[in-house]
Amino acid sequence: MTDERVNLADLYAAHYPAMVRLAGFLLGGAASAEDVAQDAFVRMATATVPLREPDRALGYLRSVVVNACRSSHRHRLVVDRYERRARVVNDTRSAEESALTAFDRDELVTALRQLSPRKREVVVLRHYCDMSEVAVADLLGVSVGTVKSLASRGLADLAASMRGDA
Repeated sequence: MTDERVNLADLYAAHYPAMVRLAGFLLGGAASAEDVAQDAFVRMATATVPLREPDRALGYLRSVVVNACRSSHRHRLVVDRYERRARVVNDTRSAEESALTAFDRDELVTALRQLSPRKREVVVLRHYCDMSEVAVADLLGVSVGTVKSLASRGLADLAASMRGDA
């Protein structure tokens, strides 16, 4: 038995753009999506147990990206709550908010942002990453029925939002 590891450089070259897009859909922001994807590869590089199968490595990367997006959502909620309390009425926008406006113009991303984080995760993993219901359920740690339900409601909410009903 040899101690072969997944070639991280090859994995990075093949999957980095997809991990950024996955994080971008889940987070709704390009800059934070790149941070999440880069952090996923750093975690893989520093993992104490070497990954020997490319398919498992890709699953691990997706798990890290999804979990990091969840963490980012929780952090954003805390920051938003704090900012609402501390905010003085001010009509000027920050440079960061202005820069993100370009990304917000995309109708689909805007509609995805309106979904709850859990529905967004399921819709993006099922339909953007083309993962099976079983694979999504395994990745998110929920039942297949939950994935089906969240996907159905998420797609309905997304369609209503895109039509302008929501």
